[in-house]
Amino acid sequence: MKAESEGQMEEARLLFLQAWDQSKDDYEACISAHYVARHQQTPEETLQWNQLSLEKAKAINDERVQGFYPSLYLNLGKAHEELGDLKQARTCYELAAACFTDVSSGRYRDVVQDGIQRGLQRVS
Repeated sequence: MKAESEGQMEEARLLFLQAWDQSKDDYEACISAHYVARHQQTPEETLQWNQLSLEKAKAINDERVQGFYPSLYLNLGKAHEELGDLKQARTCYELAAACFTDVSSGRYRDVVQDGIQRGLQRVS
């Protein structure tokens, strides 16, 4: 995260891939895939990593990932939108909105909520 916040995107990408490779369970794989997705070159690759992150989250199926679903669906929606699949993007944004109540209050919640609202406006 430090490399990413300092603008060292290639280093961040490599570190997130390393985290993916060293994942010991579905939870770690879910989190690392989410961050790997942020550093892909194409919308197709971004979509693939976001789908993988969601699959890993569903495999966990416990409270550790409940507040994470809105962000996962938001990112999937954005990837579909960038690929021109507005129907699927809308579905993902709606899923993000439907599970948004599981997100704790704070800056993260505000960012996710804003992203969902803007996404829904773009595809409506």
